Amino acid sequence: MSPDPSGAEPDPRVLEVRAWILRAEEDLRAGRHDLTASPPLLRDIAFHCQQCVEKSIKAFLVSREQPFRKTHNLTELGGAVARLEPALESLMRDASLMTEFAWIFRYPGDAPSIDRAEAERALELAARVLASMTEHLPPGWRGPQSPETMQA
Repeated sequence: MSPDPSGAEPDPRVLEVRAWILRAEEDLRAGRHDLTASPPLLRDIAFHCQQCVEKSIKAFLVSREQPFRKTHNLTELGGAVARLEPALESLMRDASLMTEFAWIFRYPGDAPSIDRAEAERALELAARVLASMTEHLPPGWRGPQSPETMQA
């Protein structure tokens, strides 16, 4: 990150928001990359999509000085977003359906299957949430975005 022209130390919240966004972008990029594997890594895509959404939401909440507990629960986190930005309620409700992707595909057992179409829908939704959360950040808080991450 380039130094502030005024010589002031950067706001720690700005740095934290940018770190959350960077991690969300990396998860989205990983999910897109997993789709190119042969065969596609569909369970990993689902996990990375959930993580992208979670980290995007946490960036938004940090920017608004809204505390949150350590959780993967997108219903809880999305509810906090919707209280601050009611226009995002529908998007947060859609994204909340990915909450279980944080764990359900990560461990052996009786995990349900996910097909390519579902994985592609999850990628599209994760990208929409990331874009929306980023658009709702104050100017200058977004940080650089990699071209690979922002591909549709």
